[in-house]
Amino acid sequence: MKNAYEELTDHFCKIGDLQHVYAITSWDEAAMMPSGGGEARGKALATLGVMIHELTVSSEIGDWLDTCSNLELDEWQQANLREIRREYESATCLPSALVRESSLAASKCEQAWRSAREDNDWNRIKPLLEDVVAWARESATVRSEKTGLGKYDSLLETFEPGMRSAKVDELFAGLKTFLPEFAEQVIAEQACRETYSPGDHFPVDRQRDLGLKVMQVLGFDFEHGRLDVSHHPFCGGVKEDVRITTRYTTDNFFESLMAVIHETGHAMYEQGRPEGWDGQPVGVARSMGVHESQSLMMEMQAGRSKEFISFLAPVIREVFGASGSDPAWSAENLHHLYVRVERGLIRVDADEVTYPLHVILRYEIEKALIEGEVEVTHIPDLWDEKMMTYLKRDTRGDYKDGCLQDVHWHAGLFGYFPTYTLGAMMAAQQFAAAKREMPDILDQLSQGNVGDLLGWVRKNIHQRASLYTVSDLMTKATGEDLNEQFFVEHLKARYLPG
Repeated sequence: MKNAYEELTDHFCKIGDLQHVYAITSWDEAAMMPSGGGEARGKALATLGVMIHELTVSSEIGDWLDTCSNLELDEWQQANLREIRREYESATCLPSALVRESSLAASKCEQAWRSAREDNDWNRIKPLLEDVVAWARESATVRSEKTGLGKYDSLLETFEPGMRSAKVDELFAGLKTFLPEFAEQVIAEQACRETYSPGDHFPVDRQRDLGLKVMQVLGFDFEHGRLDVSHHPFCGGVKEDVRITTRYTTDNFFESLMAVIHETGHAMYEQGRPEGWDGQPVGVARSMGVHESQSLMMEMQAGRSKEFISFLAPVIREVFGASGSDPAWSAENLHHLYVRVERGLIRVDADEVTYPLHVILRYEIEKALIEGEVEVTHIPDLWDEKMMTYLKRDTRGDYKDGCLQDVHWHAGLFGYFPTYTLGAMMAAQQFAAAKREMPDILDQLSQGNVGDLLGWVRKNIHQRASLYTVSDLMTKATGEDLNEQFFVEHLKARYLPG
């Protein structure tokens, strides 16, 4: 006869199987599904989401959790029990009808967003986004009443457990002061640097070949994953079948390549999670911030280092048939291009100096939205106001490159944006710790050897999954809790050395 803990793990294996199907089906919706399948797919995903929700709120879970207090469990089992309780308490906040209606509204809005963005059509998406925000506010209200957290914090908790907006405000406050002036200094210094354009036409098939080569260097397991194309680069699927996407423009190969490296970082986390815990809450990635730290570890800390670019330069030249004697294709020039700082409009194309300002802008707007301080109709003006303040860019009338550029809000993902910059801070702190343990790690990157770095994150981050809280995970890996100064010092060392 099974004990209560075994009953729980069996139950969550069933939930894990349904989540597997949901993940692959969602990837297909974004990457492969014809546009005519949208309405039916949205309905099917809503039904599947309700099924998962109802299994997660089953009253049996509460009974089993109470009984488990009498069992002797090891460290991983105790952590699994903690994470099961967290998921159960989070899920029981919301009634199934709210889950279904929220899912339907988000699916409808997300699908319309794809064409509305292309057409720069804010008026078409506005009423659909108003519905999504209304359901998000309702969810936040219900969660807040059940948990005692603030409305926005109740949503932030679902992406970054343990993090609160007061702490985010504290971590971001210094960046809001430091980054605009620092960006000015870097842009002025880089203006004196001569750079050369490698051209303006890069065939998509060669860009794809380059991406696949770099994925192989980074250690991606192609027997358990693949690369595809979507409107917005992302990593999806499941541990055993990781799906990553990028997007291509023929006049710029940097965008697709760095998106591939970024999403491969996410994928390596998924592929590196511990065996034997599939379907169990303790076996999943710790948080979205930690997940982002793994993508930025590969894209920013390693991928844009002078050492890794020196390795990558001949690979890039070979793929595009470029001459090694052409200064535009030299490792030095490519590195200069990869670390160029600009006040751009697009978050996903932003350099690591200005990227946090894009995130802070979105965080401030979405927090005010959920708290009811502003309405959807105010978003374009708020967006332009904050873009002028932080990045000196005018977005009036440019919705495509302004408030319509990201999928998150249209998909109902509120509380997600802060995790991008939290992840950047974590990545800088983790990379600093890895360099302390392995002083020759940059030399290894110059040879295209990512093995030791991957081994470090596998041991300290991937294999630990959700065994520890985020705070404990960072402390065990780096020696201290999250400290934004590691990120600031990284930027100073890379962009204004000496």
